[in-house]
Amino acid sequence: MIDTPNLKKYKTLVILSCFVGLISTHELVAQFGYGNPYGQRAGFGRQRSIIPQSQSAPEETTPLTAEELVDEQMPSITEELALDPFEEAVVRTTLVKSVQQRMELEILGLEPLKMQEEVEKIKKRQDEEIKAGLPPEKFDAYLELQENKFKAKKKKKKKKNKD
Repeated sequence: MIDTPNLKKYKTLVILSCFVGLISTHELVAQFGYGNPYGQRAGFGRQRSIIPQSQSAPEETTPLTAEELVDEQMPSITEELALDPFEEAVVRTTLVKSVQQRMELEILGLEPLKMQEEVEKIKKRQDEEIKAGLPPEKFDAYLELQENKFKAKKKKKKKKNKD
């Protein structure tokens, strides 16, 4: 057996080494993120998010060009007015030109009265060009469609009276 003076030294050494071990374990957990074995972090180390990080910045939406804006409206205009290819080309080019001029006015940022005056001039020129390229009945239908903001009217179904 171990004698008594060495036993005291041995017990002291064991207690001291356990104490040093506990202190260094805490430092390792805090520095390197070693946590409990169940994957739950107790506020130590580098935190990781569960949400995946996107690699690229979100794309900025660019405003539509005059051609794209007119292309969105042309199918309803063509269908509602029953335009032939020539008439469709006339209307499309006129509308593209007018929309482009309005966009340029917005960029200039004129004062409201001047802006309204210029928009009226553009609208008048647009109507004159379309009137020159379309027959009178189609032009009248175009004006009506323009008042409805280029949304085709829904045809109402007639109910039959059962007598």
